[in-house]
Amino acid sequence: MNWSGEGLIIGTRRHGETSIILEAMTAERGRHLGLVRGGRSRRMGAVLQPGNWVQLSWRARLDEHLGAYTVEPLIQRAAELMRDRQKLFMCQLLCQHLRLLPERDPHRGILISVLEILKSDADTTGAGKALARFEMQLLDDLGFGLDLSSCAATGTTVDLSHVSPKSGRAVSRAAALPFGERMLVLPRFFADGGEPDRTDLQNAFRLTGFFLGRHVWQPREISPPHTRDALIEMLAGPL
Repeated sequence: MNWSGEGLIIGTRRHGETSIILEAMTAERGRHLGLVRGGRSRRMGAVLQPGNWVQLSWRARLDEHLGAYTVEPLIQRAAELMRDRQKLFMCQLLCQHLRLLPERDPHRGILISVLEILKSDADTTGAGKALARFEMQLLDDLGFGLDLSSCAATGTTVDLSHVSPKSGRAVSRAAALPFGERMLVLPRFFADGGEPDRTDLQNAFRLTGFFLGRHVWQPREISPPHTRDALIEMLAGPL
């Protein structure tokens, strides 16, 4: 079995004295692992960095085997990321989020979103908006998408202001009023596509963080990425 294609490096771990296991995200084959022999050499160390876009060739005797990669660099981002702490943390968090996806399950839209964010020179507000929307997209691809189309209680599609923590559905302002702070605030830009302010971004990250915690991190018994809080503070201030 063998295939070739381009992909985004999202993680590595050591294997033996000289090799690494490489984790890459590809459009056609999703999150895919393989062994890189000699991957701990100085030359390969610069190539096998999360965030780099590479040419991959994978070969194995059987499709279910780990297999081996050969890797050639196409776009290397290390120098750019080291100059910009916000971009570095963004890249790290996006790669960690991609590692939540099932192995070998294509998610082309998610990969396209990540590449757009990595290429972007958006300001802090734009970067925060892009990250919040990506986390919503991630929830949807993991099977836990929120339904923000209409009010869960009344069916109305206007004045949607909150999200039910139980159902993950939108709730109108009038229907949410009796429940007070038990409801999660629906950021305006999720509802109308406008530009967020800092409060909107804080509410967005509380919302996505709540459902990622409930449906992903807690069931898998893993901690939220440590870079997430630091990056959100850069983009929106402390939650």
